[in-house]
Amino acid sequence: MNEERLIKIEMKIEFQEQTIKALNDVIYEQQKELERLSSICDVLAKQGREFSEFNSRIDAPANEKPPHY
Repeated sequence: MNEERLIKIEMKIEFQEQTIKALNDVIYEQQKELERLSSICDVLAKQGREFSEFNSRIDAPANEKPPHY
């Protein structure tokens, strides 16, 4: 009876170790994806600022009709 109990405990521990490793792998992949998405957001924010600065330097408003109308 004691040996049977020990085997069950060892099996549970092995299962838990496998589960922890699988969860760790998922967390690692998610962290890589978060870092990739964060860098994309940084690039997009920089492009948005540059576009805004460029747009503010243009003298004519976007909705104004050209003089030949």
